[in-house]
Amino acid sequence: MTSPMIADSLVLPCGAVLPNRLAKAAMTEGLADPQGRATPELARLYGLWADGGCGLLITGNVQIDGDHLERPGNVIIEGPQDAAALAGLRAMASAGTRAGGHIWMQISHAGRQTQVTVNPHPRAPSAVPVGLPGKQFGMPVALTEAEIRDLIERFGVAAEVAKDTGYTGVQIHAAHGYLLSQFLSPRANLRTDQWGGSLENRARMLMAVVTRVRAGVGPAFPIGVKLNSADFQKGGFAFEDSVIVAGWLQAAGVDLLEISGGSYEQPAMMDIQGMEAPDVPLQKASTAAREAYFVDFAKTMRASLTMPLMVTGGFRSRRAMNTALETGGADVIGLGRPLCVDTAGPAKLLAGADELDRWESKLRLLPPWLSCLGGLKMLRAVEGFAVTYWYYAQIDAIARTGKASIGISPFAALLSIQKAGKVWLKARKD
Repeated sequence: MTSPMIADSLVLPCGAVLPNRLAKAAMTEGLADPQGRATPELARLYGLWADGGCGLLITGNVQIDGDHLERPGNVIIEGPQDAAALAGLRAMASAGTRAGGHIWMQISHAGRQTQVTVNPHPRAPSAVPVGLPGKQFGMPVALTEAEIRDLIERFGVAAEVAKDTGYTGVQIHAAHGYLLSQFLSPRANLRTDQWGGSLENRARMLMAVVTRVRAGVGPAFPIGVKLNSADFQKGGFAFEDSVIVAGWLQAAGVDLLEISGGSYEQPAMMDIQGMEAPDVPLQKASTAAREAYFVDFAKTMRASLTMPLMVTGGFRSRRAMNTALETGGADVIGLGRPLCVDTAGPAKLLAGADELDRWESKLRLLPPWLSCLGGLKMLRAVEGFAVTYWYYAQIDAIARTGKASIGISPFAALLSIQKAGKVWLKARKD
């Protein structure tokens, strides 16, 4: 039996077939209207990504609670949707599948990682604030039992809406420090009831969500989960715990597990995957050179798992992607930032191109040695934020005009996107 390559199809446990092994990883778009409805811009964006060649597109955070957004402009599904909201979702799904591939809706709740401008007192497993300076996040309030049950139901309803409006699967976001990830973390979850304490209790929320979603969408509809390999924090969600939870997810019928890592407090390589945090690489240079930041974790998980694994983070060359597939480090390769500039990058790889463009080095404004100077570390962090927002700006430009706007500077992009977010929040509140 030959080893898989990026152009090979993949049959998921539920029977659905991905036409190739390339996936657009979830990246925050910020393009919903102030009511949280999908817009024509989102449909244009996902149509271009569908034409670009990935067998699977995973949307950015679709939030199940409008008071707990990852950022202004998130699509929101809170219970049954009105006609306008359903039409927007259908248009986005239709565009995302027009080339014959899949589009999965990523469903999420930000929990304590809700910006203070959205909610100064977000709900979370426990009243443990995000450990970052700058007062970007408020003091959370511990969820009640009734609120937890309500959120489980909301995840299920969102998945049902996704299926009904043409999405071909869902991904449950349980990574990067969002709500379900917070429940898994011993640092963020200090509960003493059935939702906290032991790993089984801390995983109860995630498992209940998976069970509710499966009940709502049926056995043939793909369900993915995005799970941290680790939080990379002392006393946090450890890799050993992640392996155990992954086994429970497999037993629950999950079709694709995406291996990720980190949170806002410890971003790992999230800047390269989902653009949800500043540029703070934590992996060794040798790991970065191999391009696949979480492949080693996935390989270890593979020893005890049979369900397909997706790995995102740093992939640029076709050789590295095929090597990850051949060696069992991944079954699906997730691509992020390169697709913010060149939507047709995957098709080029499938046609034989050697690698995707590497924009990160072109956007550096400060020499690397500055990060060694204590007083300038904050400046490097600001630069990292600005680079992240440059990619936000590219997504925005493609959605609105059909092409990237690479001429904008990272700091101009930062100011522009933040201004747009303030306008969006004001319109939502008005």
